[in-house]
Amino acid sequence: MRWSRFRSTATKSLAVALLTAGAVLVPAPASAAPVTCEQLRVPVTVLGTPQSMRGTLCTPAGASTVQVLIPGGTYNSSYWDISYAPDTRSYRQAMNRAGIATLAVDRLGTGGSSRPVSALVTATTQAHAVHQVIRAVRPRFEKVIVAGHSIGSAMALIEAGTYQDVDGVLVTGFTHRMNVVTVVPVLARMVPAALDPQLPGYGLDLGYLTTAAGARYGAFHSPGPEVPGAIGLDEATKDVFAASEAVDTVTLNNVVMPFTRLIDMPVMVVVGAGDTHFCGQPLGSDCTSAEALRASEAPYFSDSARLHTYLLDGYGHSINYAPNAPDYHRAVVAWARGI
Repeated sequence: MRWSRFRSTATKSLAVALLTAGAVLVPAPASAAPVTCEQLRVPVTVLGTPQSMRGTLCTPAGASTVQVLIPGGTYNSSYWDISYAPDTRSYRQAMNRAGIATLAVDRLGTGGSSRPVSALVTATTQAHAVHQVIRAVRPRFEKVIVAGHSIGSAMALIEAGTYQDVDGVLVTGFTHRMNVVTVVPVLARMVPAALDPQLPGYGLDLGYLTTAAGARYGAFHSPGPEVPGAIGLDEATKDVFAASEAVDTVTLNNVVMPFTRLIDMPVMVVVGAGDTHFCGQPLGSDCTSAEALRASEAPYFSDSARLHTYLLDGYGHSINYAPNAPDYHRAVVAWARGI
């Protein structure tokens, strides 16, 4: 594989080390540019210990922008490339069709990434690991956008505020006003992943949690339509979440001075209008309109963020599974092209 776009011999050597498999040409509609997908494994350090993050980089021909995608709790990178009705629900395909590259990563502890002791896995250490991934991939692209879902959005915000190494931040399924009266019951019903027969052989300690069987529609999709194929896929591809990831997510983004005040690049926030974890009474954000959501979130950002908001009608937390997900995909494309 040639690395002619890299600007130095050192960068070339690093990039070669990242690849764990050859490039695969992904079929694309006749009107879209061909897309090449590569499996990457990026060496990272977590509190001085060597680990690695796995991701899938899909690049349309001529792409100059890449989105680094961080999944939420109990999800892995498959959240960004849903295989049920992918023309509708695959965020990865939607961005690639628009000429934007995507790098969907597995958070530490999930998918094909390293599984360190859960106590080491916090939102801050995850953000630091993503920073190392961004540093490795940036030489290939003119612009890098870091994006997240749910707790992955908290990690994206921490990464951008701490390292200021990206050109934009996409936040989905997350606001600064967490509705703890709905979030706490979901967390309380989680079970140790080590005891879940669906996740055999992971070798995880008891600090890693997952959802109980049959819990995902109520936790992540209601009040959206309960489409059996979509919900079944979500149940079948569930992953884990380290309890320690929640601690600094709440502390850094909701209690102390938010990292988001340090962000000086454009930010877009997208939530489902029915996401009771972050919207509505008694403690959530005002999601009655995109303008109301912006007013609710604006105090947490500086003017440099040029905050943009979007509400997806009729769905709950995991908006990539929504039948109308293309509406928000198009909104993201328009925003990304404008930064």
